[in-house]
Amino acid sequence: MMINANAAATAASTSTTATAAPAVASSTLDYNSFLTMLVTELKNQDPTKPMDATQMVSQLATISGVGQAVQTNATLSSLLTTNSLNQAEQLIGKTITSSDGATSGIVQSVTVDSTGGTATLVDGSTVALGNGVTISAS
Repeated sequence: MMINANAAATAASTSTTATAAPAVASSTLDYNSFLTMLVTELKNQDPTKPMDATQMVSQLATISGVGQAVQTNATLSSLLTTNSLNQAEQLIGKTITSSDGATSGIVQSVTVDSTGGTATLVDGSTVALGNGVTISAS
C-alpha cells in the first residue's frame, strides 16, 4: 500500500485548516481522517502499477467495518441516553438522600447530561445522582 507523502500531508493540512486545530495532537485516527487518508491514497496510486485486487477488497472491508463501528457506537449512545432518562423519570416524587446525608427531600425534577444526573428537590436544593445516594418511596 503506497501513500504519496506530499498528497497525504496536503490533505492533512487541508482538513486541519477546515476545523479548529486541537492544542495537543491526538494519537488516534478518527473515522473522517481515515477516509480522507484512504481517498488520498487511492487518488495518488500509480496507474501503471494498480493496487492488488486483494488489497482493494481488504480496504473496502475496512471502510465498511469502520462505518459499522461508528453506527454501533451511535446506537449504543442513544440506548444509554434512553435508559438514563427512563431511570430519571422513576425518581420523581421519591425521597432521596445525598451520599453524605447532608441533603434530603422529595425529587421534583431530574436533569441528565453527559456527566451524569442531578435531582432537584422540592425545596430547590440539588443532589448529584451517583454511588451512595439513598432513594426511598415517599
